[in-house]
Amino acid sequence: MNTKDILKINEIIEQLMIENKEYLIELDQLFGDGDLGISMCQGFRGLLENFNRDESNIGKVFIKMGRDFNESAPSSLGTILSFGMIGMAKATKGKENLSSEELYDAIKAGVDNIVSKTGSKEGEKTILDSLISAVENTEGVKSEGIEKLAAAMAKEADKGAEETKNMISKHGRASYHGEKTLGHMDGGAYVVKLLFEALDKYYNK
Repeated sequence: MNTKDILKINEIIEQLMIENKEYLIELDQLFGDGDLGISMCQGFRGLLENFNRDESNIGKVFIKMGRDFNESAPSSLGTILSFGMIGMAKATKGKENLSSEELYDAIKAGVDNIVSKTGSKEGEKTILDSLISAVENTEGVKSEGIEKLAAAMAKEADKGAEETKNMISKHGRASYHGEKTLGHMDGGAYVVKLLFEALDKYYNK
């Protein structure tokens, strides 16, 4: 994976966010403020508009992505996703090409940074339920090529997002609704499902 690949993947992500915009709004309207689909589209549009296509240092690419996304998606999820990008930046500092193992380690570093910054954990009906599922359940294939890793991560991220339907929200505005949140997917977890779906689409066309 190099800078060109990262750009193309983000273009697929933006398209998926546009296609799922209304669904994300519907999910967020249940127990939040209803702007999730809008903020995610804005975030990835801003990221792409400011993407440095001439930068080969992947660490620098991710750090700029994190800053641009956070500015373009002024929301709690925008900030949380930027934490992930910044964590990935630290893990890829100075690298111009990532192997499947290096990509796995970078994604894991991003997840670890989100956990560290938010104090959240798996099982609390958040973005982390999809992210941690994608990381913890795919370590065994991290050395088998990016194509296989991407497919496995997409499958596990989807499972993690689906599992949030069986959880009660512990954070944010949704936490005030308690057991009413049962049976509904967490919007942030669905966003993560789309991120890994884009990775899979790019490498397994």
